[in-house]
This record gives sequence, C-alpha cells and structure tokens, in this order.
Amino acid sequence: MDLGLDGKVVLVTGGSKGIGLACARAFAAEGAKVAIASRSQENLDRAREELAKEGVDAFAVAADLTRAEAASAMAAAAEKALGPIDVLVNSAGAAKRHALEEYDSHAWHHGMEAKFFPYVHAMDAVRPGMIERRRGAIVNIVGTGGKRGQPTHLAGGAANAALMLVTVGWANALGRHGIRLNVINPAATYTGRVQQALALEAKAQNVSEAEALKRLEAAIPLGRYGHPEEVAAVAVFLASDKASYVSGAVIPMDGAALPII
Repeated sequence: MDLGLDGKVVLVTGGSKGIGLACARAFAAEGAKVAIASRSQENLDRAREELAKEGVDAFAVAADLTRAEAASAMAAAAEKALGPIDVLVNSAGAAKRHALEEYDSHAWHHGMEAKFFPYVHAMDAVRPGMIERRRGAIVNIVGTGGKRGQPTHLAGGAANAALMLVTVGWANALGRHGIRLNVINPAATYTGRVQQALALEAKAQNVSEAEALKRLEAAIPLGRYGHPEEVAAVAVFLASDKASYVSGAVIPMDGAALPII
C-alpha cells in the first residue's frame, strides 16, 4: 500500500529510543527522510549508529525542548539538512512518577516541563512553515495517564490531559490551512520507561517487579503490554495520505484496558 510518504521530511522528537526510535524506523521504511531529536547527544549518536546498521541515514539534532528557542533551532537545523518539514511526531519527554508524599511545587512544574512544553514548543516551531505551505501532519504520542487519575502519575497525567486539549484545539484551528493533528494514547509499552513504573508499582504492592508485571498484564484484555513498533505503525498511518480526513482524533492503544469513549 502506497502511503504517500516517500520523500517526505519527518521530524521525530524523542527519536533516540523507545516509541520515537520505532517511529523513525517506520517512516524511513516508507521512504521518508527522517530527522530525530533528543536532549542527549549520546543517545542520538547511539540511535544513529543503530539506524545506520539497518541502512537508515537519519539526521540527528540535540535540543532541550523545554526552551522555545531550542525547539526553533531544532526545526531550522532539520529543514536546512532535509528540507521543509512535512510531518512532526512528538514523542519526547516523560514525567517522573511520584509517591504521594513527594508531591510538591517541583513535582507539579516538572510534570509540565517534562512533557507539555516540549510538545508545545515543537509544534510552535513547525506550525508557521506548515501554514505557509498549506500542508502538514502532526502526531502527538500522549500516554493514557491523561485520562485517568493515577496517584503516582498526577503531574504527568495533568500534562498529558493538557496536551490532548491543545492537539484537538489546534486541529480545529489549523484544518483550514491543510494541517492535521492527532493523538495516539498508548498505555504501558515495552520501553525503558516501563521499568520506573514497575518499580513503583512493585513497591506499592510489596511484590517483586516480575510479579507486578504479571498482575498488570493480567488486567489488560489483550493480555500483554504493547510494543513500540505497534504505536509507530499507527503514527505512520495518521501522517499518511490514507488518513487525509482524520484530524482531531485521540486514538487509544491500551489493549482495551480503559473501556471509555
């Protein structure tokens, strides 16, 4: 199936590992020119080396997306190297989880700075060019923590909820300029970030991490966590010509764990 992505320029924030790296691979497989961004140059170097072994030549740029000027510089560098950005995939940042007694001003601010502002700044950086060209697709990877109040994830969950609102709001405002925005809501996915959540869950239940994982997966109707490649496949579809009338959607990928609409 031709998804119309051959030669398109795709910028993936958080593209050095996990879901972001899986997205970079998936878009490259469709013939897109891929740029990956991360705060860590070391992680970027490792990701580029890994992708190069697979025959993918990705452009990499280090950027601290909590700063608006860094996001603008990131977008400018990617466009100088590859051309105008057609697709932005936001997968950068993850707010730390906290025990109840740890919530303070720092925890709340960190939740927004780790997740909300990096996505918003990246969208701000690519939006003027997309408006000028009257085309563009933005896919925001936003965890299901924004839909339910988990005691250890309230700060990050609040940031996720805010991002979903911003995404659908921009979809409504920017559709007239040929720009589509959508959200993918993955639940627990097999990435390095899962370990932190498992450790806290195991501590809360006073069980081993292996037992905590077993219990968590047992609560998922499909019986397992998702995989980064599965999320990436949906991101590729949403950015493609095949999803040309899909905008403002929030798509759950939680194995039917949250029976809500």
